[in-house]
Amino acid sequence: MKNFKVALAQFSPHIGNIDANTQKMVEQANLAKQQQADLIVFPELSTLGYPAEDLILRPNLQKRTQKAFAQLSEVKDILMVFGFVHQTEDGHRYNSAAVMKDGQVLGVYNKHNLPNYGVFDEKRYFQEGHQHLVFEYLGHKFGVLICEDVWSLNTVKQLSQLNVETVLVLNASPYEVGKPQHRIQTLNELAKQLNLNLIYVNQVGGQDDLIFDGSSFVSNNNGQLALQIPSFQEALVYAEYDAEQKQFKTSEAIPALETFAEIYQALVMATRDYVQRSGFPGVILGLSGGIDSALTLAIAVDAIGAEKVQAVMMPYTYTSQMSVEDATEQARRMGVTFGIAEIHPIVNSFMQTLFPFFGNSPADATEENLQARTRGTLLMGLSNKFGNLVLSTGNKSEISVGYCTLYGDMVGGFSVLKDVYKTIVFELAKYRNTLEETPVIPERVITRPPSAELRPDQKDQDSLPAYDVLDAILYAYIEEDLSQADIIAKGYPTEVVEKVIRLVDRNEYKRRQGAIGPRISSRAFSRERRYPIVNGWTAND
Repeated sequence: MKNFKVALAQFSPHIGNIDANTQKMVEQANLAKQQQADLIVFPELSTLGYPAEDLILRPNLQKRTQKAFAQLSEVKDILMVFGFVHQTEDGHRYNSAAVMKDGQVLGVYNKHNLPNYGVFDEKRYFQEGHQHLVFEYLGHKFGVLICEDVWSLNTVKQLSQLNVETVLVLNASPYEVGKPQHRIQTLNELAKQLNLNLIYVNQVGGQDDLIFDGSSFVSNNNGQLALQIPSFQEALVYAEYDAEQKQFKTSEAIPALETFAEIYQALVMATRDYVQRSGFPGVILGLSGGIDSALTLAIAVDAIGAEKVQAVMMPYTYTSQMSVEDATEQARRMGVTFGIAEIHPIVNSFMQTLFPFFGNSPADATEENLQARTRGTLLMGLSNKFGNLVLSTGNKSEISVGYCTLYGDMVGGFSVLKDVYKTIVFELAKYRNTLEETPVIPERVITRPPSAELRPDQKDQDSLPAYDVLDAILYAYIEEDLSQADIIAKGYPTEVVEKVIRLVDRNEYKRRQGAIGPRISSRAFSRERRYPIVNGWTAND
């Protein structure tokens, strides 16, 4: 046995672009070879990207995969372990990993444990594998696992009983708050328990509503972390194995990101990848002088650059001068393209046109929604004319209870804060202001009471509980899936809990029509929370 070097390729595949992904893999393998790496490990389904959803069912996928294998076979003098969709002659389809050296496929591993919960639906596409793959290279015994497999103790135990020394784990594990450290802590314990070295290589990048944080690492068989790759960035990093110590050499530890830094970086990366890979030249948003649009603007600028961001302030009768000043000042500080579009004439025109129908009916939310829809129409007009993506600015608290307007402030193609509760919005804004000597978000945007400014002296708390109470109830109902009775038992007022749950349940129709947004929680309004719009369920059952 001798010392060897492993390259961990934490990269961001372009879903479905097999040619580009394969070319990137070839380049990284050649770079690793120049650094005297003996083998390189890529993420799960690295040739196609994850999740490819029904692209997996396309009839010409196998032909494109074969072309990828031909390209990869040109790489010499380094062993590669990579993920691909394995379609067999008898019609079976697997989520698989190939081991290739000098153009020869030395082995194929088919994923055993197919996740079919939360955001995962792999049983729709794949069949389960049942055989382990163990191979010897450089006098060292390796095993291969794919993502969910490493969380099945029985599967890992079976591999350890085959006298494997190091397990190569290919992953496409989506992000949620706190998950990077949870993976490391759990798998360090597993490595020690089963006396295995673990090389965990994860995909990085935003894909539709999913975020992949990367955060790849190496665990030694004594349960110590040998190496960790920073989150939310592509990287090619090397782990060196010491044959005498029978462990990987330890590099300097990377401090765990503080929670709000972690969330902020996740949102920036998700926004950047969605905008750029969708082919938009830039983004546009309504900048109201409130905290949600202020934070969205900061994220957009950090994601794609100020020169590609346009903000529009659209004041009406109830818009305070403070809001106009704060929006103007933030736009100036961040260097974005900015303009003010007065909406009085448009709203008044709507009202005149509708007067024969409305008559003397008292004013209500209808008139408020006309303001929001006027703004939405202007943003979509500017988007259509110049091609920029409209960013929605609503947060999870508002979207949960329907405190938003269809075809108004909900317009847009990407909802940056869709999975971020209002209380977290405040913390993220404060965090962003710590990153520069001059805060980019004016202080009073953070400290003033939130208001939609759609009627005189309006405050959010006129219609909603205080946000700390609202968010706690929402978290219990959405993420923890507690019943109404269980939430009341926590000590929250019965009438408040009943109101919040009633609002959440009856606004499913709004959420279905809203833009997608990056998932940062264990249960977002996306793939994993599916309720019928029309139903007769009552919360007190």
